[in-house]
Amino acid sequence: MIDLAPMVRVVALGDSITAGSPLWDPDPAVRARIGAALDERSQWEWWAARAWGGLELRNCGVYGERAEEIEQRLEACVAGVDAVVVQGGINDVAQGRPVEDAAAALRRMVRSGVGLGLGVTLADVLPWNNGWPGAEAAIRRLNELVHAIGREEGVPVLPFHATLEDSDRPGRMREEWTDDGDHPSVEGYRRLGELAFRPPAGGRRTPARARPRGEARPDGA
Repeated sequence: MIDLAPMVRVVALGDSITAGSPLWDPDPAVRARIGAALDERSQWEWWAARAWGGLELRNCGVYGERAEEIEQRLEACVAGVDAVVVQGGINDVAQGRPVEDAAAALRRMVRSGVGLGLGVTLADVLPWNNGWPGAEAAIRRLNELVHAIGREEGVPVLPFHATLEDSDRPGRMREEWTDDGDHPSVEGYRRLGELAFRPPAGGRRTPARARPRGEARPDGA
């Protein structure tokens, strides 16, 4: 008999970038409103599950939520999983709230996940074309705080920002990598799932480590 390794269950917890806006959402009611444009490939989790073996990725994203609102759903979203990817903060920026408050909520989520014995990974904040240049300084500052959390709490940070930033137009996503200036396109989500994502280490199980073929990561790893 072949002894198959168990799937590693990973939940992605975040806002509309995790949900897959504008062409996907884990909520059936939202998908019904999207209508004929619906495309399940419009989520980085779809691409990550295909690039990395042995993973079951669950989408627990909610459009429009600030970091503290995402935090309130953590306990329910991580039930029965081995690891969590925490993403959020852009809606705090969009609403003009202090990025330090968003970072504090992200840190609490990291500590909660670690305390539950989960593998925990953070994602930094994407460039925001429609918010440029006004939101640029806040996004840069929040990403500095996100990477500091990663160092101080000993968890990896997925380079979402660098993966979609246009090198010729810093602070913005390349045009073909964004659908609406707020969210990635299907191609943008593909890049996040295949290039930026790495399975969380630690937790209750150890995920497969085979590197997907193709392009190099934007951080050179």
